[in-house]
Amino acid sequence: MNKAQLIELVAKRTKTTKTQAEQVLDATLTVIEEALKKGDEVKLVGFGTFSKSARKPRQGRNPKTGETVKIPSSYVPRFKPGKDLKDALN
Repeated sequence: MNKAQLIELVAKRTKTTKTQAEQVLDATLTVIEEALKKGDEVKLVGFGTFSKSARKPRQGRNPKTGETVKIPSSYVPRFKPGKDLKDALN
């Protein structure tokens, strides 16, 4: 499912227009992104938790040349599914 399909389904379920559903989805994603940038977790009970995790710097290899390269430290988003979501899938 892509973003357009998700927006269409949300609009149908909430009986709103696609434009309104897209605005709500975009706002939700922006709020989650801003919270993660600040270092906060976003917990959606029953669905899961979004968090920010630090990656240590490490050595990697360029697959084309075999040359060793340094990969700098970075932050990556993490998602831990909640119990209700896990149960729904199994």
